[in-house]
Amino acid sequence: MTALVWLVPIALVMGLVGLGAFLWSMRSGQYDDLDGAAERIFIDADADRPMASVEDDATEPKPSR
Repeated sequence: MTALVWLVPIALVMGLVGLGAFLWSMRSGQYDDLDGAAERIFIDADADRPMASVEDDATEPKPSR
């Protein structure tokens, strides 16, 4: 029975800390852009490079092995 005297308040404090962390993350905008991260996988890596380097890659001959 004495263990419950310690465990119940500890569980309540841990729950309040978790709730506080969740509310802080909501207010600081952690969940604002849910679709951006999901759609980033579809972006081609070559699209991030300048056009000059993409054209250079297309005109240079590939080395044969």
